[in-house]
Amino acid sequence: MTTSMTDILRERASELRLHGLLAHWSEVLGEPWLGPLLQWEEEERTRRSLERRIRAARLGSFKPLVDFEWNWPTRCDRAAVEELMALEFVKEKSNAVFIGPNGVGKSTLALNVAYQALIHGYTALFTTAGKMLGDLAAADSDAALRRRLGYYASPALLVIDEVGYLAYSNRYADLLFELVSRRYGAASTVVTTNKAFSDWSEVFPNAACVVSLVDRLVHRAEVIAIEGESYRVKEAKERAEQRARKRNASRPEKKP
Repeated sequence: MTTSMTDILRERASELRLHGLLAHWSEVLGEPWLGPLLQWEEEERTRRSLERRIRAARLGSFKPLVDFEWNWPTRCDRAAVEELMALEFVKEKSNAVFIGPNGVGKSTLALNVAYQALIHGYTALFTTAGKMLGDLAAADSDAALRRRLGYYASPALLVIDEVGYLAYSNRYADLLFELVSRRYGAASTVVTTNKAFSDWSEVFPNAACVVSLVDRLVHRAEVIAIEGESYRVKEAKERAEQRARKRNASRPEKKP
């Protein structure tokens, strides 16, 4: 075994913090099981780390990108979505926004981006705007609010789903602005919304910070517009048609 290989193995053991093994390094060096042992430990820790991050991300169940029907939306920039999946925007700590009507796949695409980030070692968190802002507003002290803001500010990728489905008070607008400001240039945020940015004043009526909020969110952001009819409505119609065909097939033929 060369000196460079020995140094590499020792460095790997050190990164794994296998202090007992390192204490007996001269005794185990050259053993044929040393390399495989380190590899097994690295693979197991990688697996457990991914499982922990997936649980913490709270993604829930979602349709994988391989099953996404790209031909259903009348407008969806597939190349831009695939570019997001490469996670360069996460490295650059920039943002992404999916804009479109209900049911066109905005949440599905955002969830797939988050899952891709998890696979590549990043931390991520998925939440709806209503849940997150309600959680922040419920903080009963400045210290509690700082902790909750820190929780949402800390992931490398934060997905805020369903901005625009409800209207919020100025207090909620201020909280979202504070969070976006904390993450601005420090971590990536993905937002899904059914409202054009010009209509966000309807989401946060009378809030003075809306213009600044949108400005910080979209600066250096990839904005992907999706158009089309609701995929959920399409699936509901297909299920109804399938049930109707089954009922018709099970009915006995009428005798003439």
